[in-house]
Amino acid sequence: MKKKVLTGLLAATVLIASLGMAGCGSGGDEKDAAANKGSVVIAGSTSVQPLSEAMAEVYMDSNPDVTVEVQGGGSGQGIKSIEEKIADIGSLSREVKDEEKASVAEEVVIAKDGVAVVVNKEVKTDDLTLEQIKNIYTGKITNWKDVGGDDKPITVVSREEGSGTRGAFTEITGVLEKDDAGKESDKTTKDALVQPSTGAVKKTVASTPDSIGYVSLGALDDSIKTIKVEGTEATVDNVLSGDYKIQRPFVYVVNSEMSDAAKAFIDFAKGAEGQKIVEENGFIPVN
Repeated sequence: MKKKVLTGLLAATVLIASLGMAGCGSGGDEKDAAANKGSVVIAGSTSVQPLSEAMAEVYMDSNPDVTVEVQGGGSGQGIKSIEEKIADIGSLSREVKDEEKASVAEEVVIAKDGVAVVVNKEVKTDDLTLEQIKNIYTGKITNWKDVGGDDKPITVVSREEGSGTRGAFTEITGVLEKDDAGKESDKTTKDALVQPSTGAVKKTVASTPDSIGYVSLGALDDSIKTIKVEGTEATVDNVLSGDYKIQRPFVYVVNSEMSDAAKAFIDFAKGAEGQKIVEENGFIPVN
């Protein structure tokens, strides 16, 4: 009789333990399931957008129950999108500004990029200093003859305000000035042809005689001519060495309510497979 009771108690103990283990496993399974289905919206930098799209395509092939939607709008829109909770991930092609940090729970650098200075293929100038670039973009230099080119007026092409590419370019070249109180002021000439995306800048420079612009390193092709900066070419090796001065990070930012699906995609982006896609798209891996 005692033996039967002990056996019953043992069976009950085993049953409770197995239920507890099943409960623990269920919680992990539920979390994995949440990461492997649903939707992720990424919004922000148009420079980061093609890279995000390439990653999203590969990721969705491996995770058919996940939909990743990629939108542009500029780096400022990336911050705004996570503030207003209309995107899971904001993408920036610059550092997060001090005044934006309160909206950001986590920032992850997924790649690095150089900002190449480009001109129409007919422009004779091959090399510019940072000071010369600043003077062109602030309107102090308006003719190519003043920087080793033909006697022709310079057509300046720029990105829109709020663009991460513009922010990085103007800060590094000195076009973005700070007064004694630390207030920033973008001195880009009012005569600049302002374009809403990297692709639009490239297309405008390619089709506009005597023009100058700036685009992401990953966007370069033979439709435009790349200018050396301080004698250094805009290449991956020169960005990695620090010799090429106009460079910036590609950043994903999230708010405090990051979903499991968004976290899983960010982990993919900074992992081996995502970093391979970074390299394949002409950008610089960070891991």
